[in-house]
Amino acid sequence: MVGIVITYTTLGIDGLQLTVECDASGHTFGVNIVGMASNAVKESKDRIFTAINNSGFQTPIKRFTVNLAPADIKKESASIDLPIAIAVLQSIKQVPEEYLTKTAFIGELSLDGNLRPVNGVLPIALAAKKDGIDTLVLPYENADEAAIIEDLTVIPVTSLRETIQYLRKEIDITPASVDRDKIFSVLNDFKIDMSDVKGQYQVKRALEVSAAGGHNILMIGPPGSGKTMLARRVPTILPELSLNEALEATKIHSVAGYSKYFRNGILTTRPFRAPHHTISDIALIGGGAFPRPGEVSLAHRGVLFLDELPEFKRGVLEVLRQPLEDGIVTISRAAFSLTFPAEFMLIASMNPCPCGYFGSNIPNHICNCDFGAIQRYRSRISGPLLDRIDIHVEVPTVSYADLTSLPTGDNSSIIRDRVNKARSIQHQRYAQEGIYCNAQMSSKLLRKYCKIDLQSQALMQNAIDHLGYSARVFDRILKVARTIADLEEKENITSDHISEAIQYRTLDRKYWS
Repeated sequence: MVGIVITYTTLGIDGLQLTVECDASGHTFGVNIVGMASNAVKESKDRIFTAINNSGFQTPIKRFTVNLAPADIKKESASIDLPIAIAVLQSIKQVPEEYLTKTAFIGELSLDGNLRPVNGVLPIALAAKKDGIDTLVLPYENADEAAIIEDLTVIPVTSLRETIQYLRKEIDITPASVDRDKIFSVLNDFKIDMSDVKGQYQVKRALEVSAAGGHNILMIGPPGSGKTMLARRVPTILPELSLNEALEATKIHSVAGYSKYFRNGILTTRPFRAPHHTISDIALIGGGAFPRPGEVSLAHRGVLFLDELPEFKRGVLEVLRQPLEDGIVTISRAAFSLTFPAEFMLIASMNPCPCGYFGSNIPNHICNCDFGAIQRYRSRISGPLLDRIDIHVEVPTVSYADLTSLPTGDNSSIIRDRVNKARSIQHQRYAQEGIYCNAQMSSKLLRKYCKIDLQSQALMQNAIDHLGYSARVFDRILKVARTIADLEEKENITSDHISEAIQYRTLDRKYWS
């Protein structure tokens, strides 16, 4: 008899249905796993048969041939331990097959037959629902994550023995359920607020403009001026995380194994990723022998914060150019190619010089860096990367008066309301253009939506002639000015909007060069 069981694995960030077939024949014991299984999956046969025996099931002396279909997809995950074990028991008539046509199984087995949680449960649950699967049997620890998906019966089990008892109808297991309304009522519930930041009114304004238009931003300031504190509060002023965005972002974290750290297994706030400057290009962009999402994909629908930007390796920074431009990461291998989403807002910070105190008026912190050292420090950021950052803003040292004052300025919810209004204007404007925010405008759309009057043209000419701005900065200024106008709910860009946008190009000025 051939045992047939449905299971799932992940390919990229999507679930992929597999069929596990097991044939028991002959009179000599042996186990052979075929179907493009990795070495890790092939080695699981000893673990699986030990788990079967330790769960109280006796396997006869036969040769078991296990096939994993489709055969042209490499199988890497240990989550197919449980379905292989069930297929083996089905092939020796210890599991009734009629219950398995609309049921899928995932889970990793330990030697004693207990189940361990696995990664990628949310994309698997989504794929199972799409494929018409009625029931998903999985480890107890993964149940809440899968139960978020409606119209899918999720059966949590703790061991192989319990699973077989359930299939034999010897026990009843209550399907997992979660209160979706309660989970999604805490979306965008932040423990920090922009009003926590004292002073830095100009920087907070720049971050509001950045959030409203989806612009990448670079903050330049001495150590201790609050750059990291400000960056960590940007998700609190971004548009609210919708249910679809939460599921989309959680899929990526689930594949990477991070969803177990989330309450109820789902992201409730926009992601904020802050990798250390020693990160490798593969860890940042994604990849590996069996590609996994990197930090840029984990920041999808949220914020990627690169602190001390010039300290990152040049090659690491250069791999950012594709996701910043396209919003995706494509990783190619000889046998396949995977695409991970990577639509994020880049926030970077840097010191003005190697010691950090160039231009600072802080007592006992005098900059001793020579001109050449400052130039080399800033040149670590390439022109093409800098071109993809619309806003550069200086972050001065906070004064004693600001430090000792009570919190002032708008809180995050008020700022977010203004950001939402600006984004709503942009959604309506670009409904037929295939984009959703000002930062994504092409040169053609700039000419269409960013027309400026004579006074604004005079300001731009002055900026190019006297402040040292190059022609390539022209588009960036127009995009930011369009966002400032949207925040004020103005249809036309005025000279005031252009003037403010010009202030957000610190690194392009002559005296910085």
